[in-house]
Amino acid sequence: MGNSSSMLTQYDIEEVQQLCKFSQQEIVSLYHRFCQLDRKGCGFISAEEFMTVPEFVLNPLSKRLFRMLDGLNFKEFVAFLSAFSSRASLQHKVEFIFKVYDYNGHGKVTFNEMLDILRDLTGQFISEPQREKVLTQVLEEAGYHKDSFLVLADFMKILGNSDLKMEVEVPVD
Repeated sequence: MGNSSSMLTQYDIEEVQQLCKFSQQEIVSLYHRFCQLDRKGCGFISAEEFMTVPEFVLNPLSKRLFRMLDGLNFKEFVAFLSAFSSRASLQHKVEFIFKVYDYNGHGKVTFNEMLDILRDLTGQFISEPQREKVLTQVLEEAGYHKDSFLVLADFMKILGNSDLKMEVEVPVD
């Protein structure tokens, strides 16, 4: 699996399956997609190669996801996508969301980082004062304030009782 042109073995499939919630068929399909994206055939997908996926480019959070993607090997590629599996646990999904919000990777999310996400998601449809007001209200309703630093446990507390949907369908050949 070090080189994308090498064959995916049953051992590789089972090893990857232990790390994620995809079926063997889905893993094989993901491997074929990985090989298509790995244009240089080096066994890694660069962020630039990932940007050839139209759905990714259109995502308002693509810039944030971009930093999580550069240099992924196949196992990391599947691990990245596993958060979007319908079989992924809520904990796994919340951990993924936290990583997206925690842009600098310091384990805490600030008001400004949350505001940046909201800005990316809303674009010009909402003014900056409106965004700040909405975010402040959401934080206050959850028991936090503008100066709070949220950690992963806070994200679990806030999102833990939600019916969080982050799913993509893996086409099976």
